[in-house]
Amino acid sequence: MKTFTFGMSLAMVLVMMSNIIIIMAVTESHIPTTLDGPFDPVTRRFDPSLRRGSDDLPMTHPRLRKNVTLNFPEQIALAISSPTSMWVSWVTGDAQIGLNVTPVDPASVGSEVWYGKESGKYTGVGKGDSVVYSQLYPFEGLWNYTSGIIHHVKLEGLEPGTRYYYKCGDSSIPAMSQEHFFETFPKPSPNNYPARIAVIGDLGLTSNSTSTIDHLTYNDPSMILMVGDLTYANQYLTTGGKGASCFSCAFPDAPIRETYQPRWDGWGRFMEPLTSEVPMMVIEGNHEIEPQAGGITFKSYLTRFAVPAEESGSKSNFYYSFDAGGIHFIMLGAYVDYNSTGAQFAWLKQDLKSIDRSVTPWLVAAWHSPWYNSYASHYQEFECMRLEMEELLYRYRVDIVFNGHVHAYERMNRVYNYTLDPCGPVYIIVGDGGNIEKVDVDHADDPGQCPSAGDNVPEFGGVCHLNFTSGPAKGNFCWNKQPEWSAFRESSFGHGILEVVNSTYALWTWHRNQDNYKENAVGDQIYIVRQPELCMKELKSQDPHQSLPYNSSTKSSSATSHLSQDVSIVISQFLGVFFIYGIYSQVEWS
Repeated sequence: MKTFTFGMSLAMVLVMMSNIIIIMAVTESHIPTTLDGPFDPVTRRFDPSLRRGSDDLPMTHPRLRKNVTLNFPEQIALAISSPTSMWVSWVTGDAQIGLNVTPVDPASVGSEVWYGKESGKYTGVGKGDSVVYSQLYPFEGLWNYTSGIIHHVKLEGLEPGTRYYYKCGDSSIPAMSQEHFFETFPKPSPNNYPARIAVIGDLGLTSNSTSTIDHLTYNDPSMILMVGDLTYANQYLTTGGKGASCFSCAFPDAPIRETYQPRWDGWGRFMEPLTSEVPMMVIEGNHEIEPQAGGITFKSYLTRFAVPAEESGSKSNFYYSFDAGGIHFIMLGAYVDYNSTGAQFAWLKQDLKSIDRSVTPWLVAAWHSPWYNSYASHYQEFECMRLEMEELLYRYRVDIVFNGHVHAYERMNRVYNYTLDPCGPVYIIVGDGGNIEKVDVDHADDPGQCPSAGDNVPEFGGVCHLNFTSGPAKGNFCWNKQPEWSAFRESSFGHGILEVVNSTYALWTWHRNQDNYKENAVGDQIYIVRQPELCMKELKSQDPHQSLPYNSSTKSSSATSHLSQDVSIVISQFLGVFFIYGIYSQVEWS
C-alpha cells in the first residue's frame, strides 16, 4: 500500500512538472500562438528560381516497379481501426490491363497476418477478406483493367500504446512478407497523444512527390493524414504513356475521363516503406472519382483502402471518424451528399454528439475541398458544403480543419462565417504534396485574377458563389487584398506536422520541400491553443449562429494572461500534491 501510494503521488508530481515545463517553453519561445491572433495577413509568393512542377515518375522507376514475385505481398499499408485494433492491407498477384481482361479469383490466395510483441515471435494470427476490382471502359480503343488480389485483415484485441511485429500473406503457399512493425496508439485520454501526425494532400507521383515523402519520413511521423487526391492516375489515357498536367487540354477528344490504373499499383509500392509501419488515414478527393460506364465511380479508392467506417457508425467509406489518443478525427466526404437532409449529415451530427471532450479534448476534421481559400484556384468552389455544414462544426467547437485541393499552403486565422472568431476552427490547406498539376500561384485578390461566376464549378454538388455582405469586401465576390481571415499563404510544395502537447496546446509546423536539407528550417509554425474556458462555456449560452465577442486590441494581453493562468493553476496543483502527500506520509509512516 505504501509503495502504491508513493508511486501514485510521484506520477502526479511528474505530470504537473511536465505541464509546467511545457507552458514555460511556450512562453519563452518565439513561436506565436493563436492567442496572439488574429494575425495580419502575410503572403510569401512563389520563388521564381524553382519550377512550378515536375513530370510523373515512370512506372519503371525503382520506387514504382514491382519488386516481389508470384503471390508475395506488396503495397502493404496500415490503417487505424480503434485503439485496440489495426487494419493491415496488401496486394498479391498481377493486375491485368488490355482490351480483354479476366478477373482472378480473390479466394485463390489467403489473407493472414501473424503478429506478436517480440520480433520473430508471433502469438496471434488474424484472417480477413480479399477482393478484386475492375475499371472498364466500353469505348473503342480504350483499355480495361482488373486488379491483383487486395487483402484486408483487421487485427483485434491489441493493447494500446504497444509495438507489434507482423508478417502478412498466405502461409499455405507459402508466401509471407518480410517482418514489419507498428505501434498502437495510446488509449483515448486527455493526457495521451500521438507523437507526430503528418498531414499531406494532392500528392501524386512526381519528383516533387518523392521530395515530400522523403522529407516527411525524415520527420518520423506516427500517423499520416492524407486529405485526398492520391495518385493522379486520371491524368493519363487508359493505354498509359505520358501523364498530362491538364487532362482536357492534352486529350480533348477522350470519350470519358480516362485513367491508367497501374499508377495506383505504383503509388502503393511508392508509399509502402512508410505505410507498412505508419498508419495512413485517407479521405477521397476529386481525382479519386474515376468514372466508369454505368455511373460507377470511386472503385479504386473504395476497394484499396480499409477505413474504420463501420467502427464509427458510418455506412459509407466516404466518411468516418476515429480516435488517436486524446484527439477525435472526423473525415468528411466532399463528393457525396453533404446536405443537411442526407445520411452523411445525420451521421456527423450523431458522431459529434457522442464525443466526450473530457476524454478526447481535441476535435480535428478533414476533407478534401476547402471552404476558406484565397487562391484563385477553387475559390468558393465548395461554398454549398460550407453553407450546409459549417454551423454544425462550429456549434461543436471543432479545433482544426485540414483540407487539400488547392496546390499551395494556406493557414487561416480562427474564423466562422467569414468573420474572425476566437472559437472558430483554424483552417489549414495542405494541397501542396507535389502532384503533376503544378503549384498554384495566383490569388483571387491579385489584380485581374478574381474568378468569374462561371469558374470553379465543383465536380459534385451545386454552385453557391456569393458576394460578401459585410467587411472590407462588402458587395464584392473577391477581396482587393489578402482577406483578413487568411493569416499566411505560400506557393510551395511541402507537408505539415501536428504535435499535440496536451489538452490545450498543439504545435503545427509546415515544412517546405526546398528546406529538406536545412537544419531547423520551417516554413510556418504556430501553437494552436484551445480555449475551453471561453468557447465551451459560451457554447451553452450563446446562439450558435452568432459570432462570439472578440476584442483584437486585447489579444496579446489575453495570450499572456492565459499562459500565466495556466502556470498558476499547474503550480498550485503541483504544490497541492506535495502538501497532500506530505500529510499522508506523516499518517502512513507514523
